[in-house]
Amino acid sequence: MNQDESVSFSPKYDANGLIGAIVVDARDGTVLMFAHMNAEALAATRKTGLVHFWSRSRGKLWLKGETSGETFKVVSLHVDCDQDCLLVRVTPQGKGNACHTGRRSCFYRRVTDTGLAFES
Repeated sequence: MNQDESVSFSPKYDANGLIGAIVVDARDGTVLMFAHMNAEALAATRKTGLVHFWSRSRGKLWLKGETSGETFKVVSLHVDCDQDCLLVRVTPQGKGNACHTGRRSCFYRRVTDTGLAFES
């Protein structure tokens, strides 16, 4: 087994300069959302302690919750073994809704044999 014991943080961005970020609630482990960061978003997140992303659709940096008030305060930031994916443990601020639909998590639908089913 080849274990990477490196202590150097060297995120591997894709061809578009992005890295995936999985956001989970630090209190109970609920997966809240997935989005992308570029180097600027990662730097802003580390500097401010609030999660920033790169909006692929708008082509710009955004502070999560900048209009809704549903920001995420960073508890810890983790990188996977290949350093090509981030796990961001957060304390949700505001009402605690991560999704633009007003739900706590963006993962509110389960894939079934016939389509999608809503989770409660």
